[in-house]
Parts: sequence; C-alpha cells; structure tokens
Amino acid sequence: VQLVESGGGSVQAGGSLRLSCAASGYTYSPYCTGWFRQAPGKEREGIATIDRDGSTIYAASVKGRFTISQDNAKNTLYLQMSSLKPEDTAMYYCAAGPRRRGRCYTEIIDFTYWGQGTQVTVSS
Repeated sequence: VQLVESGGGSVQAGGSLRLSCAASGYTYSPYCTGWFRQAPGKEREGIATIDRDGSTIYAASVKGRFTISQDNAKNTLYLQMSSLKPEDTAMYYCAAGPRRRGRCYTEIIDFTYWGQGTQVTVSS
C-alpha cells in the first residue's frame, strides 16, 4: 500500500491550500482515512478523518476551517484548508486504517498505512 501526499506549500495567513493523498495497492479499501500533522518539537496529531460511509471527525483546532473529503473512484483523499494560521504550519500526513468499535477516530494507533508527508508553511 502506498499513500502519496501533494499540495503542500507556503501561504500567507488567511490563505487556502488543498492537500491530496493518492492511494494505491489496496486489496480492500480501508474504512478510515485521515489527515495528521506534526509541527517541529510537537507530537503528531490527528486533525480530520473520514469513514468510507462519508462521516467525518475534526479536531477542534481545525473545525470550521478545514474540510476532509474523498473520491473513492480515484482512491484519493483531500483536505481543503482555509483561513490558515501560522500555527497550522506543520508536516501533513495522510493515513488509512480499519474502524475501531465500528467507527473511525483521530488516534494514531488506529492507522496502519502512512504517507511520507507534505510540508505546509503559513506566514504571518
């Protein structure tokens, strides 16, 4: 299984970016896919996940500004980021994994497959 992120870059505060994550090699598509980020000196955190049924979960820090979506036909995951802030600066990773207790979470432990990451830098 291979996950490849793209779309990162540098943007000014208040701007927007859309990240993409192309997946390949699945025998069976995972139920849960999500976006995580890791800023320098900080732990990796889950920010948004989406279930195969379309249900979503967002971290409080991005709710209302970021939107996760998926194109199952293309095996591609997206993260539309708006109203970006300097504190959104981080390496962003996509990940995929099974449901736990019948649903998706934003916990790292729930995700089996990971991409290499794409850098997002927001300047003030």
